[in-house]
Amino acid sequence: MVTRKSTPKKTPAATPAKAVTPVAPKPKLMEPHQVVLSSNTLNAAGIMSWGKFAGATEDSLQGIADSLGEQTVKIQDGDMRPVEGMLYRQAKTLETMFTSLARRASGNDGLKQFQVNLTLALKAQAQCRATLEALAEIKNPRPVQFVKQANMTTGPQQVNNGYAGTSSHSGIQSGAGNIQSEQNKLLEQDHGQRMDFGAQATAGRVNQTVEAVG
Repeated sequence: MVTRKSTPKKTPAATPAKAVTPVAPKPKLMEPHQVVLSSNTLNAAGIMSWGKFAGATEDSLQGIADSLGEQTVKIQDGDMRPVEGMLYRQAKTLETMFTSLARRASGNDGLKQFQVNLTLALKAQAQCRATLEALAEIKNPRPVQFVKQANMTTGPQQVNNGYAGTSSHSGIQSGAGNIQSEQNKLLEQDHGQRMDFGAQATAGRVNQTVEAVG
């Protein structure tokens, strides 16, 4: 008797599940008053306006604002390297402007155009120096000194502070004009008054006969 071997049926392979790409949530749009009151967004708008040479558009506003916020956090945490690099690069740009304007001035024959280009060149040079000074101040800040005020005199000193309760901001000078001196009283400061040295004399007749003295 021939026995047949039963072959087990193969289970069909499971179909692999398709990978689902997570969808990033859309950024929440800011209200108009939030845009106006946000310093980060306002500066990002200014950077976008001047950064059109790099292809910045209105769609780049959010990205600029996010990058600017990240850099701001670094500065607030004490990392001043981005500021130092920015100041150095600006100083080199101003140096290039100075060199270009100075060369342009040297090629001008007219006095007016020569003066304009040379003035702008010297302004660029001054701004370059100021930028480098700011960079040096950040790298090596000056120590803060607290100096106490000392009042020193070599002789007797009189301070007239006026009457108590008189405001120091009033139009009356302190210690001047507040006290009437005795000298002014003797000279009778009031207008129209005269000093009386005695009783008023009785009026006499004219050409009286002078009697002999006994």
